[in-house]
Amino acid sequence: MHRRTLLRLGGGLALAAASGRAAGAASGPVRIGWLRGPNDITTGKARGTIEAALAGKGASVQWIGPYAAAAPALEAMNAGAIDVTAGSSTASVTGMSGGVPLVIYAYQRIAAGAEAILVQQDSPIRTLADLAGKTVAVNRGGTGEYLLMRALSHNEIDPATVKRAYLAPADSGASFARGHVDAWATWDPFVTIALATYGARILTDGAGIGSENAVTLMASRDFVAGRRDLLQVLFATNLADNRWAQAHPAEAGTIWAQAMGLPGALSAAIGRNNAVPTTGLSDRSVAEIKGVAEWYAASKITPRLADVEAGIVKLAG
Repeated sequence: MHRRTLLRLGGGLALAAASGRAAGAASGPVRIGWLRGPNDITTGKARGTIEAALAGKGASVQWIGPYAAAAPALEAMNAGAIDVTAGSSTASVTGMSGGVPLVIYAYQRIAAGAEAILVQQDSPIRTLADLAGKTVAVNRGGTGEYLLMRALSHNEIDPATVKRAYLAPADSGASFARGHVDAWATWDPFVTIALATYGARILTDGAGIGSENAVTLMASRDFVAGRRDLLQVLFATNLADNRWAQAHPAEAGTIWAQAMGLPGALSAAIGRNNAVPTTGLSDRSVAEIKGVAEWYAASKITPRLADVEAGIVKLAG
């Protein structure tokens, strides 16, 4: 998520949006901003479980989007246009630091195989130390940059020795496939796509990187304050959909691949990489989010340290 994008979301915009946020969150349909990606909201939308559960409480759902990434969804939340969305812990802490009134209510630690630094099959790069003097594609201030910088730090490699090419994921894929960059720090489904179609191999995955990134489900503070009962219903439904996905990873992978417009041949791998447990917020997960926030602030990716404690809600489940 771009720091500059979020810095524009302050001052007058926040004040102008405040009354609209409160009014929209406290009544009317539950406005869900959904992302084209492997998350429990996408699963629940496809299976019809979210609409059914909220209808049982007399509430309807308005689907807004789809959004290609968390950044535009959080812009919409900041403007009071949506109540709930999905993203990542990296996107969440960037949003918190930029003043977006978000609260994380569910946490899904990303599987090691769903994050990676990739190189071409015939690349002479065999270890992270071999990245010295090389160029790695990342998305500025987002998961890609986090993965690269975390990997270098985790393995005691001077980040000044590695060049970063700041590109959007789609542009990163094209540059990687054409050999314009030496490596690519990315996440699923891009990992699966690159392995299947770009001739990639994994230099190191999330375990070797030391990643503490996670998928997060987020609600606006106004929605939490005004309709917490509905958020509790939504959370329970997210957990039920997550259990279904873990029990049926191939079917879940098909849902996610279809949502992203990807070939069915990638469904099984996407299911394996992303059908992992979702939970509420625990002391450990809060500590991991704080770790990401502290790293982002220390690395000057965010202008200030995010107040993670203020951006957490613990629900029963």
